[in-house]
Amino acid sequence: MKWYLEVWRKYAVFAGRAGRREYWWFFLFNLVFSLALGLVEIVTGCFGAGIGLLSVLYSLAVFVPSLAVTVRRLHDTGRCGWWVLVGLIPFVGVVVLLVFMVRDGAPGENRYGPNPKATV
Repeated sequence: MKWYLEVWRKYAVFAGRAGRREYWWFFLFNLVFSLALGLVEIVTGCFGAGIGLLSVLYSLAVFVPSLAVTVRRLHDTGRCGWWVLVGLIPFVGVVVLLVFMVRDGAPGENRYGPNPKATV
């Protein structure tokens, strides 16, 4: 939960670096919350045109922090944040981003800041 809250504290911070732990814990909590909201919407019948209001509101609220932590994660691997746009390429882009997110960060300090592993 610590890493999830850390991303929320850095709501729109696109500078710096985010380690794998921070990124993937945030991803996991988002997945769990989204599934839980979907389940609540199914049980209560709160779907309108196949889309639940709670899920849409949560997705809108988490969009900026998700984008920010993804950019910071790319910075950790030594890549520019604009690489996030590669995810717009169907299938291939998502695979490329997944590989970037799974790889270990650049050792030591890079042009985006100090190594987040050193500050843990």
